[in-house]
Amino acid sequence: MNAPRTYLTTTIPYVNARPHLGFALELVQADVLARHRRLRGEQVRLLGGTDDNSLKNVLAAEAAGLEVAEFVDRNAAAFEALHEPLAISLDDFIRTSRDPRHAAGVAALWRRCAAAGDLYRKHYEGLYCVGCEQFYTPGELVDGRCAEHGTEPQTVAEENWFFRLSRYTEPLRAAIAEGRLRIEPAARRNEVLALLDGGLHDFSISRSHTRARGWGIPVPGDPEQVVYVWWDALGNYLTGLGYGSEDRAFQDWWLGSERRVHLVGKGVLRFHAVYWPAMLLSAGLPLPTDVLVHDYLTVDGRKISKSAGNVVDPTELVDRYGTDAVRWWLLREVAKVGDTDFTVERLVARADADLAGGLGNLVNRVVTMVHRYRDGRGPELEPAPEPVGDALLEVCRAAPGEVTAALDAYDFRRATAAAWRVLEAANRTIDQRRPWELARSPESADLLDATLATLLHACRTLAALLTPFVPQAARAVAAQCTAGEDGRLPDPKPLFARLAVIKSGVVQG
Repeated sequence: MNAPRTYLTTTIPYVNARPHLGFALELVQADVLARHRRLRGEQVRLLGGTDDNSLKNVLAAEAAGLEVAEFVDRNAAAFEALHEPLAISLDDFIRTSRDPRHAAGVAALWRRCAAAGDLYRKHYEGLYCVGCEQFYTPGELVDGRCAEHGTEPQTVAEENWFFRLSRYTEPLRAAIAEGRLRIEPAARRNEVLALLDGGLHDFSISRSHTRARGWGIPVPGDPEQVVYVWWDALGNYLTGLGYGSEDRAFQDWWLGSERRVHLVGKGVLRFHAVYWPAMLLSAGLPLPTDVLVHDYLTVDGRKISKSAGNVVDPTELVDRYGTDAVRWWLLREVAKVGDTDFTVERLVARADADLAGGLGNLVNRVVTMVHRYRDGRGPELEPAPEPVGDALLEVCRAAPGEVTAALDAYDFRRATAAAWRVLEAANRTIDQRRPWELARSPESADLLDATLATLLHACRTLAALLTPFVPQAARAVAAQCTAGEDGRLPDPKPLFARLAVIKSGVVQG
């Protein structure tokens, strides 16, 4: 029997500026889900990419005094390079202006929806937010401004192609109600249902070639129009699989996957949970099974964004504090529901408390005791002369299922807490059994062996549990707890430096 397949995607960001920590959050979350499912024996494909064809990119290039292609290439390269410092296990990366799969696939999707009778052309005048790349009605604005960007939209009048979104209100409602389209968390599902209750309106899916500055994918059969950037961008989830070509990846990963999972920020929920599923229904294609929505990272209560000018560079954070510290903060601190405020001090405090003071300290204590009392030779877990450490072993047995349940619920904070219970139980066992006292009594030798074996088992369990979350740290723990050819554990050494001390001239903790 073939292993289950999961197709995981992140959103593809505009490349009007360099990456920021808010997008890194989504990358790390997607990577955890991918790694966890691979460890369970599933087949996984993780796609990332960049949205190159936005008017925002064109305007930013003009402001920088650069040709659009040069500007886009430079910033897209920074996004593509982000997977290395963050240890993201991408299987594919698509650039919408460069990848030969993309334009052909977008055109194929357009033709499918046109064949369904869902595309038409009409004159339109409306309020357009360049930041969102979206038209708004006056009622959707807050004091006449875009709620997302706080800017006044432009009045735009032109003739464009439209998509019959209004045709899909009830089919979308049915898909959500029947669980064929899962939106998590529940508050975001309710938000989408409220949009459906208000009625869906057809939306513009092209822009004039002139207003787009000639940048983008031409509308099939209408070279005076350019495909609207959101139609273009959403299509990457198919074009990254070779949709519209003979590529088997589309058959295997879109049509053949048990789960098709999109990770998205709350600001683009409408596009991914309404527009995109409607486009797929029009084209006669299966829907995503899951749309997993995260809230924002903030600085001083304001969303981290390029337009707000409060960007935190994830690559610089990794350079200063390490991959493990950055990933762990994003997973251990960020709430499932509600925005989370970031400071360097919080990142440092969490890494020092959990990685250096918690995980590193436990492993060092256990390996040191194995060396001190058993010459570095870890005793076997079984048989134990009495039920030593039963509480710890029970926590170790329960933790994998608890982590899986939390990740299935898209709750990374709960998942890391489930893994951390092993560490807390191990520390309790040390406090209760006091191995240093057992070592003074020859008649307690078997009891000491059982205690050390149980503690070593807990450390190895932690290495396995933490592999999706902090893979580098997990490898370090596993290596420290693995005997060499001589049957002895490596000499104990600190696994994690404390960040709240001077490091490369930086004092931040």
